[in-house]
Amino acid sequence: MEQSSFGVGVQVCGITGQYQYTRTSRSGFAFQTASAAEYMSARGPDGDGLITLDNGDLVFAHRRLSIIDPTKRATQPMGEATGRLHITFNGEIYNHRDLRSDLAARGYTFKTASDTEVILNLYLQRGAEAVHALQGMFAFAIFDQQEKTLFVARDPYGIKPFYYSDDGRSFSFASQVKALLTGGVDDTVDPAGIAGFALLGHVPEPFTTHRAIKALPAGHHLTIRNGVVGSPTRFASPGAVLATRAANVPLREAMRATQDAVRASLFRHLEADVPIGLFLSAGLDSAALLGALQDLRPSDALAAITLTFETFSGTAQDEERGARSVAEHYGARHHVEQVGEAELSTLLPAILRDMDQPSVDGINTWLVARAARQTGLKVALSGIGGDELFGGYSTFRTVPGLVRAAARPAAFPGFGKAARHIGSTLMPTLRKGNPKALSLFEWGGTWPGAYLLRRGLFMPHELPNLLGRDFASAGLERLQPMALIGTSLGSGIRDPKLRVAALEIDNYLKNQLLRDADWAGMAHGVEIRTPLVDYRLLQDVAPFLSAVLQAGGKSVLAEIPRKPLPPSLLARSKSGFSIPSAPLLGTATLPNPRLTSRIWARQVLGHFKQIEQLAA
Repeated sequence: MEQSSFGVGVQVCGITGQYQYTRTSRSGFAFQTASAAEYMSARGPDGDGLITLDNGDLVFAHRRLSIIDPTKRATQPMGEATGRLHITFNGEIYNHRDLRSDLAARGYTFKTASDTEVILNLYLQRGAEAVHALQGMFAFAIFDQQEKTLFVARDPYGIKPFYYSDDGRSFSFASQVKALLTGGVDDTVDPAGIAGFALLGHVPEPFTTHRAIKALPAGHHLTIRNGVVGSPTRFASPGAVLATRAANVPLREAMRATQDAVRASLFRHLEADVPIGLFLSAGLDSAALLGALQDLRPSDALAAITLTFETFSGTAQDEERGARSVAEHYGARHHVEQVGEAELSTLLPAILRDMDQPSVDGINTWLVARAARQTGLKVALSGIGGDELFGGYSTFRTVPGLVRAAARPAAFPGFGKAARHIGSTLMPTLRKGNPKALSLFEWGGTWPGAYLLRRGLFMPHELPNLLGRDFASAGLERLQPMALIGTSLGSGIRDPKLRVAALEIDNYLKNQLLRDADWAGMAHGVEIRTPLVDYRLLQDVAPFLSAVLQAGGKSVLAEIPRKPLPPSLLARSKSGFSIPSAPLLGTATLPNPRLTSRIWARQVLGHFKQIEQLAA
């Protein structure tokens, strides 16, 4: 076994490695892994490590952001006491103390206070079943020198990324697609990934923008044993949890149980050996978290970070006044970061370089994470997930409505396509101002189609003009977008609002918001934690969720803090967190708001190829 360090980077945890499971030349093997790890230096400014095992057939590397047990003894890659297992791990295990106590009582030994070592001993005890005991966010690889197996796993929501490539001789993995490209993986573009981005504004897993690279799906693990690469195996499914039988309890009891579960999740997410801050907007989710934090840690003046834009000052889109009132209400140390249009334009090239996969979102997260790091924070809580879990989006009304309205007309073969063609001819203004509306009867009659209609950027019939006919055809054929979206629903979910929750969690949340939180936070060495995106929380609230959604959904969050939220916040209508459009689009004349994301998506596609070439 050889272990080495390859230099401290300037930029949260990043993992990478290669396992040669057939006997061929290993020329440049360790160098490629080191190159991939060095590319991810921003993810781990606090330490690094590289280890070779199994006569050089396996290389693990790690970039560290030290949150739990920041001492050098917790450096990765790490081996357990017997030397049989080694791990490279990205994430946080919030129940590691309880797991440690149980393992220690069974005779397992520990040399660190880290959650990493808990995973190793838990795997030594339970093997692949260990993933069921882990509460938190994680992506890791474990090599068993005795059994000659490589085991990799990713958390139920996919909060932490895991990308891999298998060329038939070796298995390579990393926390970023671009890191694998830097490490020498084939860079042939995958039309399915590009088509997925054009349709949805993100690249849906397991696809990426490159044919040779896949995302290990959220809630899956994979094993390489005796030279055979297994298929990803699912061990957790939010959709299956949402199908849980509803509890027959009074509404007040359902609300109270849900609130207790949120408090418990928030408490779990405070596990750290460094200070924790909060991203504070003028919305309900982050305000409720701040109020609940004040209950949990009344003596702490938590740091709250708010992002505002000079362009929005004094308008309904301005977050500062509402966020400031909440911060003062709960005694938080409030830091406001205001960004002007000129500064945003200047920062865009860096944002696009840090964007690992194309996305129409994430800019706001990149900016607020930068502000958090400038205040000295390594960890920040975010209210991501509240809308998906508690029905905060208009899709919880509109998607079921579309299915009801369009189901019968759409059932007639060819009707929807004909209606689109006729409408396009007779209503050119509608075609120009709201092009998706013409596809109502073509797609709106099914749940996946209605969801695409509401969440999508471009519709499938528009892709040939955007991407080229042959490329678009190949991408759609490989992607199978309706089948892919349909897998979110699973079986047994009858409540229409729970169906929308499953769609939102498995698509927009998993593939866009959480992925954006990872790359945008990690670009500044900031770990973004999401107490409302927690598999244990989902399991705890699932029996009550249907009743809670029927009773108003997110109102359940407003009653969590003991000190009531400011009345002004409760009276504020929901508005999405906006970014000034002009700097993104490079124009002083703003288009129809319905088309802004489509125009930005075109620019991301145009920029992305150039940036990937620079990164490689």
